[in-house]
Amino acid sequence: MKIDFVVTWVDPSDKEWLKKKRSFEKAQGVGTDITTTDNRDVRYRDYGFFKYFFRCIEKNAPWVHRIFLVTDGQIPDFMRASHPKLKVIDHRDFIPEEYLPTFNSSPIELNLHRIPGLSEHFVYFNDDMFLTDAAEPEDFFVEGKPLDMFALQPVVANPDNPVMTRVLQNEALILSKHFDKRSYILHNIPGVFKPGYPVKNFVYNALELAFPRFTGFYNVHGPMNLCKSTFEKLWNLEGEALSATCSNKFRSDSDVPIYVFKDYQKLTGNYHPVNMERDFGYYELSDSNRRLCHDIRKHTHKFICINDPNRDFNVKKARKQVIKAFQSAYPEKSSLEK
Repeated sequence: MKIDFVVTWVDPSDKEWLKKKRSFEKAQGVGTDITTTDNRDVRYRDYGFFKYFFRCIEKNAPWVHRIFLVTDGQIPDFMRASHPKLKVIDHRDFIPEEYLPTFNSSPIELNLHRIPGLSEHFVYFNDDMFLTDAAEPEDFFVEGKPLDMFALQPVVANPDNPVMTRVLQNEALILSKHFDKRSYILHNIPGVFKPGYPVKNFVYNALELAFPRFTGFYNVHGPMNLCKSTFEKLWNLEGEALSATCSNKFRSDSDVPIYVFKDYQKLTGNYHPVNMERDFGYYELSDSNRRLCHDIRKHTHKFICINDPNRDFNVKKARKQVIKAFQSAYPEKSSLEK
């Protein structure tokens, strides 16, 4: 079974990209108000960690079939784009023209299945997600099924990020049209209450039986194990809603998230149930990143996410701390670097 990795990246310092972005901000009246549209700098910021993504992959998953780097006509300065395992994909190579240009991650993610040459089984990474310990194909797929965890959780209103609150509600609304929650739970007890799941998920899943409709889904904010055919099925079912999302140039409260594909896979039985939190570490950058840096150096988790928080912190200090940890753990250049 061929497994590809897909990662998206943007260079926010690119003058041509900035010029293009600002022209659409002006044309659409997009500012700093996050009530219905989220265009904050935090959505695009780059910390200089990206070369370690490839060092981690080469050391910990040398078996990967191919790595697709998705960008808006950009190539990282450190990269040797001619590497045989690497395929640099421009947005124009796979996203329908009517949706371009886009400064919204959702249209990019909703169209990943259109990437030329992409395998049926692939793992999608944001550029803040890293594979920090040795992994095997079975850490992603077992007998062709994506590893995942069935976990229900109500969407909580978050005034600090109101757009994402509504985006997650949009997903629940779509999936409620196609699946009956109580019926699904009662007919899929082994996957819903899998031994080894975190205790909190047992509790959430049990409590959700009190509500007839889906109130939301919980997904670990890490690499996503996906099947290309899942995208094709949902585009056939919900093409109008997905197309509407792809028309939003900036992250909008009417968007449908990529999580809809992950949760559709679970609701159709196309997943292998495991505790997705066991090998995963989630960190938000701050003035002190001791636990994160220890994890990188000691390989405490197999997968980590280094998220950009919605708060002020010493960016320069955090960048220096994390790069030092990565350089200590992965001092040798990957073959994808110049």
